Amino acid sequence: MLEKIKSDLWDFMLTFGPRLLYALVSLVVGIFIIKLLRGILNRLLNRYTVELSLRSFVESLSNLVLYGLLVFAIGSVIGIESTSFLAIFGAAGIAIGLALQGSLSNFAGGLLILIFKPFKVGDLIKVNDKLGDVVKLDILYTRIRTFDGRVITMPNGNVSNSDVDNRTMEKHRRIDLKLKFNYDSDFEELRKIITAAMREHPKVIQDLDVDVRMDEIGEYEIKVVARSWVESPDYWPMYWIQLEAVKNALDKAGIEIPYPRRTVFQGGVSN
Repeated sequence: MLEKIKSDLWDFMLTFGPRLLYALVSLVVGIFIIKLLRGILNRLLNRYTVELSLRSFVESLSNLVLYGLLVFAIGSVIGIESTSFLAIFGAAGIAIGLALQGSLSNFAGGLLILIFKPFKVGDLIKVNDKLGDVVKLDILYTRIRTFDGRVITMPNGNVSNSDVDNRTMEKHRRIDLKLKFNYDSDFEELRKIITAAMREHPKVIQDLDVDVRMDEIGEYEIKVVARSWVESPDYWPMYWIQLEAVKNALDKAGIEIPYPRRTVFQGGVSN
């Protein structure tokens, strides 16, 4: 029995040994070729300055295609017929497609994002109540980095079917400061003080309106909105700078922020 096992093992090695060796060589050579092709692709993408979102998507898709072709080539070397291999891949594709319907939806969502470009890598967006900079867009997922350093991964299918608030698509963005003042405040004086404070910073777009308007008359105060325009990437730093500048200017002018007041009348009782 041992002799039979040795004989069968020897026959197997003689029959499939060279194929396994060729398959191993094909694997090593294939990986080398894939790295070479990826290097060529990266140089082409750099040469033609392809935007980061499209570049990330193309790199992810190319990896999937190249490694799929390598698996097909190794199967052919081992001795699996092309028709059988395609049948296996077809059956596996159907099974995987049924199991991964969400992933296929994400792939289609990624294509829609690349075609219609609601955002690109580097944009500041808000989608599904998540606000952050887009750091990566691949074939299935979009990744954003929030202001507090978290990275959120969102399926492309959900992103493409959601309202996307792109806050850096336009060159300029308006800062709105909501302020409150006492009824007895001189509104024209307030306007001059706030406007001067907001115009003072060099990053404020001087060609666009810097204005102060009365927005609402409240129960115990007047509500004012002060507006200025800045470059979109500078919005949040300038928002805080403008708010501090207005507060300092108001303090310097001796203007107080209102607080709730209540007048109480006490009447006498006669006997």
